[in-house]
Amino acid sequence: MSQQPNVMMVAPALQPSPKAKHLWAINAALFWILPLIGQIVWAIVDGNAFTWPHVLVFVAFVVLAGAHILIVPRWRFAVHRWEISADAVYTQTGWFNQERRIAPISRVQTVDTERGPIDRMLGLSTVTVTTASSAGAVKITALDQDVADRTVTSLTEIAGRHLGDAT
Repeated sequence: MSQQPNVMMVAPALQPSPKAKHLWAINAALFWILPLIGQIVWAIVDGNAFTWPHVLVFVAFVVLAGAHILIVPRWRFAVHRWEISADAVYTQTGWFNQERRIAPISRVQTVDTERGPIDRMLGLSTVTVTTASSAGAVKITALDQDVADRTVTSLTEIAGRHLGDAT
């Protein structure tokens, strides 16, 4: 009979790269491009951009987009944490809804990295730890590329020492 590891819900200690704030701000700005284009088209078609509906929508747009681009990335950075121990992978994510997850090493099935175009531009990567869990994979986002590479190597070595079947 195998001994169960001592896995406890703890606040992870490590933060993503400081460049994560830039990644999240760029992604937020890209999200707001279509609503801005829609608002511009509406103003052109309507013929008068300075009526109260246009001004009201523009003010709401500026407030919401500004908060999403300038405040949310800093808030997310303050919350996001991750850590790896000999027994588990710990993550804490979110900005409005916050979530802590633990993936016991004995449940790890695969460890992958992912880099989108903006990630590559900023030298960042996401490490995805797939487990035998119905909750889905655990993602450690916005790591510097060298940190992500070391994390994957470390997780692979630690998981290789566990004799469980990851189910």
